[in-house]
Amino acid sequence: MEFEARLQRETRELARQIAEWTYNRLSPEEASDAPHDVQHEGLGYRRLNEKTPNRNVATLFGKITLWRHGYRPWQRDAGEPSIFPLEMQLGLVEGATPALAEAAVRYLAETGATQQTVLKRLRSEHGVEWGVKKLRDVTENLSTAMDQFRREFQTKRVLELLRQAADSKGKRKIVLAAGRDGITLMTYPHSFYEVATTATLTVYDRRGRRVGSVFLAYAPQLGQGQMTDELAALIRDVLAEWEGPLPRLCYVTDAGDNEMKFYRQVLRRMRHPRSGRRLEWSWIVDYYHAAQRITTMAEALFGDTAEGQAWAAKMRKLLKKPNGPARVLWSAAQMRSRHGLAKSRRKAFRQAYNYLRTRTRHMQYAEFRSQGLPIGSGITEAACKTIFTQRLKLSGMRWGTQGAQRILNLRVCLLSGIWDEVYRAVVRSYKDRIPRTYPTFTCSSRAKPR
Repeated sequence: MEFEARLQRETRELARQIAEWTYNRLSPEEASDAPHDVQHEGLGYRRLNEKTPNRNVATLFGKITLWRHGYRPWQRDAGEPSIFPLEMQLGLVEGATPALAEAAVRYLAETGATQQTVLKRLRSEHGVEWGVKKLRDVTENLSTAMDQFRREFQTKRVLELLRQAADSKGKRKIVLAAGRDGITLMTYPHSFYEVATTATLTVYDRRGRRVGSVFLAYAPQLGQGQMTDELAALIRDVLAEWEGPLPRLCYVTDAGDNEMKFYRQVLRRMRHPRSGRRLEWSWIVDYYHAAQRITTMAEALFGDTAEGQAWAAKMRKLLKKPNGPARVLWSAAQMRSRHGLAKSRRKAFRQAYNYLRTRTRHMQYAEFRSQGLPIGSGITEAACKTIFTQRLKLSGMRWGTQGAQRILNLRVCLLSGIWDEVYRAVVRSYKDRIPRTYPTFTCSSRAKPR
């Protein structure tokens, strides 16, 4: 044990020295060999005479010292800081290399993570001593950057899932199912519980089996407009790029206000992005929410008795039969007429009864199942747990809207299975930061590392 622990430490130290040696050979040793002037973001910069050290560059293997040429703005009164093209070329994020920055935010996005556990992990596994502010700065930078590419790669992921579903065996059409739900989140600084929101886009194959899902999640927002816009945009992007036969489209949720509003104002009016034809969406009220109303009616009719439990079990099975909702409502009306209702139970019975009565066409579960459509919103309900509860609702946690959204941006990339692709796109985008007139140097045998 001691041997392997020591070997690990010394191997990491060797890797740190190699990284430091390599990065310091990426630019010329002599100032005269570097460009005298560079252009960056519309401003001109002049080279300083000597290299200066940055002693706090954090890598996967610990901190290194980076010697780099600095460039000062031509106009001293421009108020712009000096720039260091080598740091831009390396893609440093708040002084961290892209490899370490990726590790830090991935640790922070994982289930059960906290700031302190991540800082401890960086210290023990990478020899990097950070504080909370540094970790938050890196997180803010990368969360924003990754969210810019999130929809593009979620679209590609769903298209991949649709191709897998199309190649499956079975007699049914493949299915593209959207879902949406809310969850309470304690917010800072007033310790109020506010409603955050999550959504899923799921693909089912020709046998009705789930192939995979991608996720969206947003911190509490009045009206939940951002979720509405992003979910609709993701669906349109998928349909715009999908060239196979149109899958069956369904929307599976409970009957909450925001969920119904999204169906009535967005999905029901949505047209195919290429053909312009009106899309046919099946809105399916989650079976388990409907079954809960049957339990409520049974308790109102029979109380907490074996007879009531038996009737509720029978009605839950009947609900899945052809014309099930109408048959359940007829039986409930008959039982009410036969048994009567105590005044204290009338309101609960009436609310549950009306929940089923006003949504019967969205509860035709026998028909939905024959078409290979899901009748439960379990994927979306589970997303509330995996995205929010397992990370943002740990003991004592409170969240500001911006801080919560940064973590959510990271978690949806991680749980949607697109983390690596999104992060590579972020790193590729760093090329745009390098000043146009600054060459991309490579290691040279003539360079003399400090």
